[in-house]
Amino acid sequence: MPGDPKKQNTYDAIVVGSGISGGWAVKELCEKGLKVLLLERGRNVQHPNDYPTATKNIWDFKHRLSLSKEDKEKHFVQSRHYSFREDNKHFYINDQENRYAETKRFDWIRGDIVGGRSLLWARACYRWSDLYFEANLKDGIGIDWPIRYKDLAPWYNYVESFIGVSGSADGLEHLPDGKFLPPFEMNCVEKFFKEKIEAKFHDRKVIIGRAANLTQPVKGRGQCMARDLCHRGCPYGAYFSTNASTMPAAYATGNLTVRPHSLVNKVL
Repeated sequence: MPGDPKKQNTYDAIVVGSGISGGWAVKELCEKGLKVLLLERGRNVQHPNDYPTATKNIWDFKHRLSLSKEDKEKHFVQSRHYSFREDNKHFYINDQENRYAETKRFDWIRGDIVGGRSLLWARACYRWSDLYFEANLKDGIGIDWPIRYKDLAPWYNYVESFIGVSGSADGLEHLPDGKFLPPFEMNCVEKFFKEKIEAKFHDRKVIIGRAANLTQPVKGRGQCMARDLCHRGCPYGAYFSTNASTMPAAYATGNLTVRPHSLVNKVL
């Protein structure tokens, strides 16, 4: 090998797994100047080129999005989950090759890809309030949290500003407001429902969901087109994923090396 192999393959940090947490770890470490190796057991998925079904019509699929008998046999755990369909099955793990013992039913849903379930999550983003952080202490159950909402609020601000979370400022104590992009507009039925509920129950609020779907472009990512095809991977980068957001930021530093098809056996 040319050069110094040991130096070329020595890293300041190694991150195992490329899901939401792993993606954030490599972004933060790389931006702080560390040379980082990211290991992922699954195959590589590059944004935006590796979303093969993103623009297909329903009639382009042999089973019109339903699962075949072969699909259900090959993915006998993954197919229990509502999100596993003909148009995104290529993102999920092969259960026949990754068996585990179930003493009782346990649905272990896994994406076998770079990006992990950041490509498949439901994108709901809500801040925890002190109702959560103080619950153990008030109820006398378990151990009190060592932090409170005020400690985490600056980090919520940091994350929301980077990933882009759409929503409305509603002034609810139990659901703290954040640094939101403009909310999606409610449809006429939702507006009518909100009006009637809030008129009859003054202590109840009907709000638009807070989601990591962009209503405005953010850092090179495009605005959500409301196609309802997020589970196929978004070529616009309109929802937050490792592939569209944190990994490109890490790559931009020149400090990131990604190795797919790399199963970690142990940590020394």
